Amino acid sequence: MNTELITTIVGWLASICMVLGYLPQAWHTIRTRNTDGIAMPTFLLLGAGSIFFVIQGVLLSNWPLVVTNAITTISSAIVFGIKVHNDRRR
Repeated sequence: MNTELITTIVGWLASICMVLGYLPQAWHTIRTRNTDGIAMPTFLLLGAGSIFFVIQGVLLSNWPLVVTNAITTISSAIVFGIKVHNDRRR
């Protein structure tokens, strides 16, 4: 097996693990609208990191990186909106 194929397989496996690890929490927040345990500064930094990884993935043509972080960026944006809405209501 060549190194490029192994790298691609590892990238896609990492993508699957990241998405499957992140989406259940995002789904729970979207469904329950409960954002009490979310620290806004940490959440914003994680969201910004995802955006930068999308950009890096595009620049490198690394599609596992792009796909994973596009999904987490969209999920983060939705949860961020819910968090801001909840915080304003308080």
